[in-house]
Amino acid sequence: MLTNERIIEEALARITAGYVFPERTAAVEAAIRGRLAAGAYEGLDGPLLCETVTADLQQVCPDKHLRLLWTDEPQSLEPVDDDGGIAAFTALLRAANQGIRRVEHLEGSVGLIELSRIATATDGASAIGAAMQLVAHSSALILDLRACLGGYPEGAAMWCSYFFPDDQVHLNDIYERVGNTTRQYWTVGHLPAPRYLDRPVYVLTSEVTFSGGEDVAYTLQAHGRAVVVGATTRGGAHPTARHAVAEHILVTVPTARAINTVTGTNWEGVGVLPDVQVPADQALEEALKAAVRTP
Repeated sequence: MLTNERIIEEALARITAGYVFPERTAAVEAAIRGRLAAGAYEGLDGPLLCETVTADLQQVCPDKHLRLLWTDEPQSLEPVDDDGGIAAFTALLRAANQGIRRVEHLEGSVGLIELSRIATATDGASAIGAAMQLVAHSSALILDLRACLGGYPEGAAMWCSYFFPDDQVHLNDIYERVGNTTRQYWTVGHLPAPRYLDRPVYVLTSEVTFSGGEDVAYTLQAHGRAVVVGATTRGGAHPTARHAVAEHILVTVPTARAINTVTGTNWEGVGVLPDVQVPADQALEEALKAAVRTP
């Protein structure tokens, strides 16, 4: 069984090697090692260790993706099995209907799609297309991201693509520390369902909305394609890898950062600011009233 000290050492090694802002890693390491030397982590069980180290990490580096996570599912510690958490997250998406929680038609022929996660653009394409097909003839669309906890940039780009006419819209870029590369994200040329054009789109947000969910909300808002209704989101804009540092503990390391082509920045630390700010539990009612009023 790994000691808490060894777990923390493994986590710091991952952070130092992969964090998207390498200039911040020395301060992170110094702070955590200082707490370790002071005995702050002695005797803590797994969940409490994760909570305590995460609080210390974010005190010195307020990046909401930089954390230790406890998982009830045992993780392989073999290097050959380390894929940055992709396989586990893909399995979660498949079990959760590719993140599509609900599709409905509301009063006034308003469509509603509720998402809990943002799927990949490969595995998730048919499910995303099926949802968009069901609302294809609505008069307005409400995309409910209030409980959306994240997902894949490629999937976020696919969701956004439905609201633009072609593949000529440069949505955003993602800079990756490894390789010092920047990947561009454009609207997708071929989609498995009709595009949703010339009709209002409302995106619902809450204090829970995070990461990939924020990506969709921020991108559609910045490009003038949706009205965001609800509460300011959590503020996590950095694509992240997950690495097992113990059988039930993961370190999540932001390895890249998003750059919106309209704003030149992202929502990290500040969240997505709604166009119509209301308590999250009132956002659907507010968006539905606006959608029904719109000619």
